[in-house]
Amino acid sequence: MSPEPTPAGPAPRLALATVCLSGTLQDKLAAAATAGFDGVEIFAPDLLADPAPPSEIGARCRDLGLSVDLYQPLRDIDSTDPDRFAANLRRADATFEVMAGLGADTVLVCSSVSPDAVADTDRLAGQLHTLAGRAHERGLRIAYEALAWGRHVGTWDASWDAVRTADHPALGLCLDSFHVLARGSDPAPVADVPGEKLFFLQLADARELSMDVLSWSRHHRLFPGQGGFDLPGFLAPVLAAGYTGPLSLEVFNDVFRQADPVRTAVDARRSLIALAEATARRAPGGAGTDPVATPAPALTGTAFVELTAGPELGRVLRALGFSRTGVHRTKQVERYEQGGARILVNAAGAANGDGAGGSAVAAIAVESADPVASARRAARLCAAPVPRVTGPGEAELAGVAAPDGTAVFLCRTADDGPGPAWPHDFVAVDEPPAAGTGITGIDHVGLTQPYDAFDEAVLFHRAVLGLDTVADGEFAAPFGLVRSRALADPDRRVRLALTVSVLRRGGWSPAVADPQYVALACDDVLATAAAAQAAGVPLLPVPANYHDDLAARLELPAATLAAYRGLGVLHERDAHGDYLQVCTELLGGRLFLALVQRTGAHDGHGWTDAPVRMAAHRRSRLARV
Repeated sequence: MSPEPTPAGPAPRLALATVCLSGTLQDKLAAAATAGFDGVEIFAPDLLADPAPPSEIGARCRDLGLSVDLYQPLRDIDSTDPDRFAANLRRADATFEVMAGLGADTVLVCSSVSPDAVADTDRLAGQLHTLAGRAHERGLRIAYEALAWGRHVGTWDASWDAVRTADHPALGLCLDSFHVLARGSDPAPVADVPGEKLFFLQLADARELSMDVLSWSRHHRLFPGQGGFDLPGFLAPVLAAGYTGPLSLEVFNDVFRQADPVRTAVDARRSLIALAEATARRAPGGAGTDPVATPAPALTGTAFVELTAGPELGRVLRALGFSRTGVHRTKQVERYEQGGARILVNAAGAANGDGAGGSAVAAIAVESADPVASARRAARLCAAPVPRVTGPGEAELAGVAAPDGTAVFLCRTADDGPGPAWPHDFVAVDEPPAAGTGITGIDHVGLTQPYDAFDEAVLFHRAVLGLDTVADGEFAAPFGLVRSRALADPDRRVRLALTVSVLRRGGWSPAVADPQYVALACDDVLATAAAAQAAGVPLLPVPANYHDDLAARLELPAATLAAYRGLGVLHERDAHGDYLQVCTELLGGRLFLALVQRTGAHDGHGWTDAPVRMAAHRRSRLARV
């Protein structure tokens, strides 16, 4: 068993802005506490909609074990109009009274977007100095933040110029990763800012989008690890400068603000833990603040995929050349093997049904170099354990629930560790092995995600399993736009392909609902598919129009093209190589198998041809019905 690691340093305090969550202020505070956050930023509109006075809200936070780390925002304070600036100071005084009731000592002041905003740095600094003086009299602090769309102050260095010129002990910076990175600013010089002037830190990720920065910020922020920003590169110089405050999330996202607040808060906390770990690893020698302190153990492959399905699946697996090698000691589960591919068929799960004929990917088991360390890491990253009844002599499999409900087991297949490995759970059957059709292993598993869980799933698999994003994009499917993201370990031994419909559908949903598949690797997909077809595997027909276009694009030999037409081969090519796939028809509602072959260094998952395959599956389903 792996020893319990010693953290490299004290874990940072973690905070969450209430704007990240759905519900009332009371719902949000309860969710933050349930997820294990240390503090919150209270968003002014949340407080204004709550009937309790600030003192009661502050007491509620303390009862929940939450500090109020920031009250925000105080907007458009500076002004070229003296009367308006005086009115703004009176507004600030009222805000200070609210903060006293909450027990908050820091307020966020955003750079102004008002037409009367002050452009001159010295005059702006003078007004900020005056504001800070009034806050200082009450024992409070002003954290000044540059909005990326601020009228005159739109970059972090411009806000630092104003704070440095104002030179007041109660005035410091609030740095927001979105405002810094969305403008393309370099965060490295932050390391030279005196640590005592960094009052607060707000973190958010985002996908790279081409739109105005205000709309991007208000609707499309993500938790760290879910987008494309280099947040470890942002956080590292902040910590190097000596920042000691909380790592706080401020994420405006339309999905998060409709989702279960507790689930969103747990996802948020996971993102901060993973970010702190990733940032620590960039420090010399990997030192630094690292609350996880356990790198993701190397993954050496997919141990097995468990499917819930009826008798049809077993027949198809036999026709594909799989051997039935075992039955579970205590459960209605059969084991099928060919090459390095192992598929478990759970008949009990199929009997329960899932609304799609009982077919589903129930579990994915990954081979870990250290399953105990993998399980410990998953627990620290807020992964919910999967309840599992273990019989006498059976393996103690550590399992966690992925956001879409799929169980992820962290295990080993070889008998090279403490206790029995998972194959001991099966009793060998007295059946002759099948001849095989050339399947060598599991290439990847494809999972359609619930609309609200896509970004959560990306972070989950990246943080808990240590997978990296290898492909990201969108494609126009027959019934709407589909977002896709592929994840894999560095050696490409474990691959996942995640997809989601970008827009929620209404009552008319003629597409196959939430398709899932297992892609089986082959060295010669044409030979494997031909053998499968001869054995009666229901391969998916592909339109002649597709192969006519393919012939024009790739100039395939006549014999190859004829094989493609007869077997329903889909062929994707890029600068790195080729990806060939042959799919089965749907096996029980939404599940299908794919035979795939990669050449060169092709890292894709067939998404170029996904619309053709999806339309073909719909035709096939309607014909069978």
